[in-house]
Amino acid sequence: MAQPAHMASAWPDEPVPLSLDTAPVPEYGTGSLADLLPTIAAGLEVPGFEHRIAELTPADRNCVFLIDGLGWEQIKAHPGEAPFLASLLGSSRGGTGRPITAGFPATTATSLASVGTGRPPGEHGLPGYTVRDPAIGELMNQLRWKPWTPPHAWQPYPTVFQLADTVGVHTAQVSSPTFRDTPLTKVALSGGTFHGRLTGEERMDLAAGQLAAGDRSLVYTYYSEVDGSGHRFGVDSDAWRGQLMCVDRLVQRLAEQLPPRAALYVTADHGMIDIPFDEQSRIDFDEDWELRAGVALLGGEGRARHVYAVPGAASDVLACWREVVGEQFWVASRDEAIEAGWFGPTIDERVHGRIGDVIAAAHGDVVITASVNEPNESAMVGVHGSMTPVEQLVPLLEVRS
Repeated sequence: MAQPAHMASAWPDEPVPLSLDTAPVPEYGTGSLADLLPTIAAGLEVPGFEHRIAELTPADRNCVFLIDGLGWEQIKAHPGEAPFLASLLGSSRGGTGRPITAGFPATTATSLASVGTGRPPGEHGLPGYTVRDPAIGELMNQLRWKPWTPPHAWQPYPTVFQLADTVGVHTAQVSSPTFRDTPLTKVALSGGTFHGRLTGEERMDLAAGQLAAGDRSLVYTYYSEVDGSGHRFGVDSDAWRGQLMCVDRLVQRLAEQLPPRAALYVTADHGMIDIPFDEQSRIDFDEDWELRAGVALLGGEGRARHVYAVPGAASDVLACWREVVGEQFWVASRDEAIEAGWFGPTIDERVHGRIGDVIAAAHGDVVITASVNEPNESAMVGVHGSMTPVEQLVPLLEVRS
């Protein structure tokens, strides 16, 4: 018996999951972080590299300054706090005034590995903040490297720095001494010499000196405090703005010391978005029985989740997550995400099992927390990870001498 029209209209519409076709896949191969160092190396005539970012022109001396957490949208929104960086926006991506993309997920461990190896996540094998190690069936935190895993078994490819160093390019990293011997540094940024300096000013001065130390040079330097302030206080905070003002001065300090025939590239590993502390914006996995059903492990981070199902439950978990959060997240199976190119055009066999059975990438201003198992991460104001412009777009500002 058919329902009367007035009764049928009383039922709410069924939620319609976001189409995966609408997810803005990173520009792997032509305009992502993984393409920057290979393009520079090609210009330095290091064998085996191709010029991938067509807009860039070669230089003899090259410095990459990576500012953790400072996305393209944040620079555009804060010209008063970052006048020097804002003045360089038109120089981005070889003078086109366009950003590049971080890669998915837009998170530090993944992005630094993409920068240093010149490979997308599906190849270098750090496809998230935490991912399952198929060998032990536990989550592996790829930023803190816990539990400890042999670094070069996890990421076996040589870095661009190592390959450049072997053919006589003067290669150096200038960063905090804290990072000298970390596994992430070893697998992503090693090669040449590491110089640890505590203050930003010391790093800028030493980076300029290292840049001038060779006829052909490749120097990397890094600043993390913008990201730290964003996580703790948000990108709408005075503390974050203070850090932006500080790093703006540091970039100018380095730019003013460039030796002849040099190019300075200022980029970032991801942007950041503030998420309100309310039930609509923060979905707590640990308190949601529907999202937990059939899930063995929850990996990734709040805006880029790797969901690992118990054996035989992957299709049910996918259907449930699409029903519950599919209007706010792009929810894909492992095979769908791989086919769509989220992690790059190819996936190494050793990486396949690290990717979730289900991947959930945030579209709206929302985050999936885990208040019991991830108390520190759940308390963060500023977050990142997904493919939205505010997280995914990063600058490639340029200064030449």
